[in-house]
Amino acid sequence: MLRIEHLNLTLGTTPLLVNVNLCVAAGEVVTLTGASGAGKSTLLNWLIGNLPTAFSASGALWLGPRRCDALPTEARGIGILFQDDLLFAHLSVGQNLAFALPASSTGAARRAVVEQTLAGVGLAGFHERDPATLSGGQRARVSLMRALLAQPQALLLDEPFSKLDATLRAQFRGFVFEQIARQRLPTLLVTHDAADAPPGARVIDLSTWQSGANHA
Repeated sequence: MLRIEHLNLTLGTTPLLVNVNLCVAAGEVVTLTGASGAGKSTLLNWLIGNLPTAFSASGALWLGPRRCDALPTEARGIGILFQDDLLFAHLSVGQNLAFALPASSTGAARRAVVEQTLAGVGLAGFHERDPATLSGGQRARVSLMRALLAQPQALLLDEPFSKLDATLRAQFRGFVFEQIARQRLPTLLVTHDAADAPPGARVIDLSTWQSGANHA
């Protein structure tokens, strides 16, 4: 479970988000919407431990029994998927995936995990491919699987579907939610389009927290 307790985010002396309380269960996707400037990106930055110095924050972040808000980014165990795939152009598809694996995974075992992952997402034989030769949907799948191979305990989705056409958007959205459910990851999805939310899932407009209301 991912839990935010009594979070206040401030830009200078101006409150941005007030008294944010939110619990996200294992395998649940909670969707956050709001106008530009509502605080969506700032909230994600706080969650991953990369809050710009112009902002200040108070409150607690928990992943299961572990409090994370004072930990550095690399120790939090939170993965993030952006609208841009951010694949490393100088690495092959397989090397991009291997980059996310723990250092303890070496040699043949490392290669086997990557090959199995590629086969599982319909990209068998793509290990040596240049990322530049992939379609948008293929790049999106590789980017997601790279995030998941790092074995996060929670996942953040920052407008990950926005640059895909309508058909591909629907397909990739379904694929992402399937992976989240399979790995039981508590997930926050930030989007301008509430249609991106899983059917029946919670959708929260950040303007609610600008008035200090609670969601538990």
